[in-house]
Amino acid sequence: MPENASEVTAAGIARLAGVGRAAVSNWRRRHPDFPKPVGGTETSPSFALADVEGWLRTQGKLAEVPLRERVWQQLADHPATTATALVRVGCVLLLVRDRPTTWQELTALPEERMAELLPTALEQTLAARFGEDRAPLLHRLTEHHAEGHGPSTLVPLLRSVAELAAELGPRHAYEFLLGRYLDVNLRQYTLTPPGPAALMARLAALPPGGTVLDPAAGAGHLLCAVADDPGRAPAALYVQDLDPDLTALTALRLALFSDAAVRARTADTLRADAFPDTAADAVLCHPPFNERNWGHDELAYDPRWEYGFPARTESELAWVQHALARLRPGGTAVLLMPPAAASRRSGRRIRAGLLRRGALRAVIALPAGAAPPYGIPLHLWVLRKPEPHQPPASELLFVDTAELAGSGGGRDKLDWQAVQQAVLDAWHPFDDPTGTPPATERAGVGRAVPVIELLDDDIDLAPARHVPPATTGADADDLLRVRNRLTDTLQLTAELTPAPAVTGQPTPWPATTLGELARAGALTIRAGSVTALAPAHSAPSAPTRALVLTEQDVLSGAPPSAPLPDQTADPSGTGDAEREVVRVETGDVVVPVLGQGSVVRVIDDSTAGAVLGRNLQLLRPDPAALDPWFLAGFLRATVNTRQASSYASTATRLDVRRLQLPRISLADQRRYGERFRALSAFEDALRLAGRLGEQLVQGLYDGLTDGTVRPR
Repeated sequence: MPENASEVTAAGIARLAGVGRAAVSNWRRRHPDFPKPVGGTETSPSFALADVEGWLRTQGKLAEVPLRERVWQQLADHPATTATALVRVGCVLLLVRDRPTTWQELTALPEERMAELLPTALEQTLAARFGEDRAPLLHRLTEHHAEGHGPSTLVPLLRSVAELAAELGPRHAYEFLLGRYLDVNLRQYTLTPPGPAALMARLAALPPGGTVLDPAAGAGHLLCAVADDPGRAPAALYVQDLDPDLTALTALRLALFSDAAVRARTADTLRADAFPDTAADAVLCHPPFNERNWGHDELAYDPRWEYGFPARTESELAWVQHALARLRPGGTAVLLMPPAAASRRSGRRIRAGLLRRGALRAVIALPAGAAPPYGIPLHLWVLRKPEPHQPPASELLFVDTAELAGSGGGRDKLDWQAVQQAVLDAWHPFDDPTGTPPATERAGVGRAVPVIELLDDDIDLAPARHVPPATTGADADDLLRVRNRLTDTLQLTAELTPAPAVTGQPTPWPATTLGELARAGALTIRAGSVTALAPAHSAPSAPTRALVLTEQDVLSGAPPSAPLPDQTADPSGTGDAEREVVRVETGDVVVPVLGQGSVVRVIDDSTAGAVLGRNLQLLRPDPAALDPWFLAGFLRATVNTRQASSYASTATRLDVRRLQLPRISLADQRRYGERFRALSAFEDALRLAGRLGEQLVQGLYDGLTDGTVRPR
């Protein structure tokens, strides 16, 4: 729910106090007088803002509400809609930016006189930046006057906004407020992340003083990426979007971002093109995907379909042709596309037309998680409008960056700097006809393919089908090293294989539970609560940041490698956040609590100091009472984990307090512990042998099939 002047969520409380959400959760548990929820849901409650502020001040955790939070609360609680109030705020910030003297003169007047003169000053400012496209913004300034929501009700908010602009600057003040608005309405909008936006802007290579169009502009991330490049300052930015609120907000954002003329219009781009006579230097677009109702029935004879009439299921190819139609000859368009558009049979005729005319210049596969929808690896299409009397391009560049995704994939694990560099390193030599001729192939990343080779029955332009795979270590010397290491590991495994033992009847142990041992002080039980970040790739601070031992690390026997999130730090100095962090020590036993496996890990010196992650339980035995290897070994018994497990839905959860141990002397514990330690070493050797064996087998398959390894 929105964080307004009367209610605030836990995330809002964290922002007010300058702490992480973990600290707020701690306060709720530890302080009986913490304000009770007044709304929201059980998982996302909301609290009375006045009560929260009073409690924070009483506890010494808040001197005053930060200015930016106070302004946002005023904005969200304004009688007009939040979007309308934000448009008015943006207009005033533009006045502050472009005509600071006029604003100072207005603020010196009484509020009634200021409210009377403000509309004229705003209209003059908007006319200078938006020309004839200022009408929708002017309408936002005057709507709701009949309900008593006119300029006079806005003056207190505008004075606060001006104060925030003095602190942050008009552009950054608006960016903060717009970002908060988009966060509140996240499900309503599809936003292009900064990484892909910056890459698309660099691929477009807008000439200085050029014009750029985004026909599905959304919140303007793509055009901001262009405007933010000081070496390529655009002369004009053209904006079109179906959502009138977003169009107005984006127009103001771009006006505050740069000095370019901004032309922003609201309409359905494919059905009602707002810029039919525009010939832009560049077009950037993140179009809606899989739209069936895009105008197929009424647009059959539209002149934009120069490369073929798109099928009803090929809305993305309609956007491609719209982008080409709005370019000047030689202009560049970059579109973010779903991967299916490169291979669906219904679009093969249009893809063939794009290839034959030389309009499609590159297809770039991004890793999954680069942009929404995050679950699929999207493509970038780089297009160039053919110039008259110029021969069509004879090659198409394919780039596949899937192998550059971070460990485990996902949007939080991308090494975006490596992705962007790989793409630009492949594109710039290919696109520069006067430079050094590019290498035709870069194994695993890029390849330039003659168009004639692509004009088959399918016209399949998926980069994975055309980019040669990266070498997998199939070099004979590398494979020999893997084989030698595998041989050594197998020999070690043979040496560690447990010898047959004398068997007998099951021993009726006198037993106790871990819960009883914890109450007796022989054992400490702690739960992990930290969700790790993605493994760091090239961040300079990564070596100094604490690492988190995750559930996956324990299950795979790997060392901790994920950095500790920043929010677990304690910027307030209260020490509350640190209580949420559990650090493991040598001799601790760590147990995953989810799943049906019986995996236990004893912490050694190399892992000590790591932070315990979520879904892990730490058992810290008193060395005078319990041997850690004895504890770990008996916890892995199948009958033990089965009787201590509970079932909820499809998940199995282990209640570690119900796990049992036999009551035996410390000397006997150590005898069992040594045997359990030897079994653990044998298990580690088996795991390593399996990994090396898989690497050797796959390397030999790849080497034999690509010719780098020959049969004897």
